[in-house]
Formats: sequence, structure tokens, C-alpha cells
Amino acid sequence: MTTSAPAPPGRPPPPDARHVADVTRANVEAMRHLDELQTRKRSFADRVADLVARACGHIVFVLTHFVALVAWVLWNTLAPEEVRIDPFPFTFLTMWASVEAIFLSSFVLISQNYQMRMSERRNQLDLQINLLAEQENSKMLLLLEEIARRVGALEGDDPEVGVLVQAAEPDMLARQIDEAYEEPAPAAATRAPR
Repeated sequence: MTTSAPAPPGRPPPPDARHVADVTRANVEAMRHLDELQTRKRSFADRVADLVARACGHIVFVLTHFVALVAWVLWNTLAPEEVRIDPFPFTFLTMWASVEAIFLSSFVLISQNYQMRMSERRNQLDLQINLLAEQENSKMLLLLEEIARRVGALEGDDPEVGVLVQAAEPDMLARQIDEAYEEPAPAAATRAPR
């Protein structure tokens, strides 16, 4: 499928004809480039937190901890008492696990905050593109209606077209969404005291 009109049979397509795959490839490349730019602008803390979160989110991290924990418990249970470094109830192990949990959760939260900011940015980009597409569609609908009127293909006004050509109002749409998702107040709380 091409974005321009197909060539007549027996003729090669025009040199400027592009396939949808070319267009989508360019779009994907543009988004990858935007992501790269944002990644380069990350703070040092964001980079470290992301690195730690990725490393800790890997199965190797879990397996290493499991092996280390089992080895620690076995050594400090079965080894001769004079060489045990953390006898039962494994106070040092408990402290180490607690400190590690504090730091790991902090790194994961920092990484999640960065991912949330990136997601918000993508959502804003998506919203702006959708609003622009809606405005373009409204304008095209107006132009098509005018063309149909001029060539005599449109008799009277189509009320649905009249509604659809109006630009969407994001504030009004947001209010409608909020109202649709509002939970109704409990009946007892809405009754006035007697």
C-alpha cells in the first residue's frame, strides 16, 4: 500500500511513492531518537538508580541472594562455633537484609519516579498528537462538506456533520470523564437531617 495514488498498469510507481512501512519506520526512529535524548538528559542519580533497579530486577540477583542466604545460614549453623561469624538468630544477616532493603527500595522508587516522568511526557505527546489529529479531521470534514455542496452532492444540512466539525474542548471532555467516574454519594449521607 502506498501513500500516493497507484500507478496505472504497466508503469512503475512514481519515485516519491513510499510504503506505509517506510512511514512507520520513520515514526519509530523519531520516537527512538526522542527517547535517546531524554535518556542522555537523565541526572546521575537517575542513571545509578536505573542501573541498580535493572540489576536487582534480574533473576541472577535473586538466585545469588538465595545461594548466599543458604550458605550463610548453613555456615553459621553447621560450622564449628569458634569460626561462626553470625550465630543464630543471625543478627548480622538480619541487619544486612534490612539495610539492603532500604537502599534497594529507594533505588527502585527513584527509578520508578523517572519512568513515571517519562510516561507522563509520552502521554502529553500522545494527547497533543490526538488533539492535532482531531482538529485536522474537523477541518477536513468541513472541506469535504463544502466540496460536496459545490458539486451538488449534498442536499440540506447533516446535523451529525454539524456536531462533528466542532472542535473538541478538552476541558469539557475532562469534566465529562470526571462526572462519569464520580462515585455516587451514599444515600444516608445525602439526606438532610430532620
